[in-house]
Amino acid sequence: MTRHVIVAGAGIVGLSTAYELGLRGHRVTVLDKESTVAVHQTGNNSGVIHSGLYYKPGSLKATLGAAGATSMKRFADEHGITADICGKLVVATKPSQIPALDELYRRGQANGVPCRIITPEEAREYEPHVSSVAALRVESTGIIDYRGVCEALRSLIEAQGGSVQFGQEIVGVDSRNDAVTVTTRKEEFSADYFVNCTGLHSDRIARRAGLRPDVRIIPFRGEYFELAPDEEHLVKGLIYPVPDPEFPFLGVHFTRMFNGSVHAGPNAVFALAREGYTWLTINPRDVLESAQWPGLWKLGKKFWRTGIDEVLRSLSKKRFLASLRELIPELSDNSLVPTHAGVRAQAMRRDGSLVDDFYYERAPRQIHVLNAPSPAATAALEIGKMIANQIGEEL
Repeated sequence: MTRHVIVAGAGIVGLSTAYELGLRGHRVTVLDKESTVAVHQTGNNSGVIHSGLYYKPGSLKATLGAAGATSMKRFADEHGITADICGKLVVATKPSQIPALDELYRRGQANGVPCRIITPEEAREYEPHVSSVAALRVESTGIIDYRGVCEALRSLIEAQGGSVQFGQEIVGVDSRNDAVTVTTRKEEFSADYFVNCTGLHSDRIARRAGLRPDVRIIPFRGEYFELAPDEEHLVKGLIYPVPDPEFPFLGVHFTRMFNGSVHAGPNAVFALAREGYTWLTINPRDVLESAQWPGLWKLGKKFWRTGIDEVLRSLSKKRFLASLRELIPELSDNSLVPTHAGVRAQAMRRDGSLVDDFYYERAPRQIHVLNAPSPAATAALEIGKMIANQIGEEL
């Protein structure tokens, strides 16, 4: 039976969900406050197809991430989207990191990720300029044009008879027994179901829909540099550090893009606005909402040293470069050129713990995706299937 589903958010998760619902015969309307697709998290990430290496076995990130790596590659092939499965190195630069590297290998094996521990000599066969005491080679990681994926999804949704509407900022959601009404600043929509995939604003939309989420979105900005053109030869593919198991971010790393440029980053600093792509972008309401959440202060108490280090690295190109030189010592003093930043929508609990898996909450005729950071872009098609299954069961 055909139903009308409204999906809020024209990022990759919202569009993937809408596409999957269209495949199942539903009529779909996608609403987004921006003027085009993939403006925020999707359009400002590193463009990596993740393998599923890092995530707790059995978690949604592990299962949907690994499956998504396959389905996203297949989607790119079928729709002529640029993608390159180049593999990556995760590099231990000192002996104390080897136990964590070994744990990553065990997780990779448990999650079905093709990976192997290699020697420093073998690592230099892939990356001649890398410094390591050991490394993990992951063959299934690659890069892709996620904006291109979103444009393809938009076209497919419209070909299915659905619509993607921009400039539609949602101000209210009201569920009744037989329908759900979504109100934007421009007009009112009636549908059988509502799906919230608004990322940085997902908890606010959930509250407007009458929920009281157990999490708050805390924005973290990730800043990038590019390598100067005469230093791009130092990086052949993807090079990552061994992540700190106590910190939820992967650390600054290198990503060679399709045009030959090399991105370096991102770091992770608290953003002073949910769409705070620079230090000068400050939204008092956003700052107040974050400051009123007790979890932020508890997280700060636990990670204050790391937080200060991240801020100092953000404000000092010299510190940022020092982190990158741990991986590639040959980088010159003039090797970094500033480029774009992204903002990660990270869900945080009241106790200060960061939600470490994909997370959603439900209400009658509603699903609210409240945590979909990396590897959500990789897993987007699989997340869409999961949400469509949930809707199918309820309707």
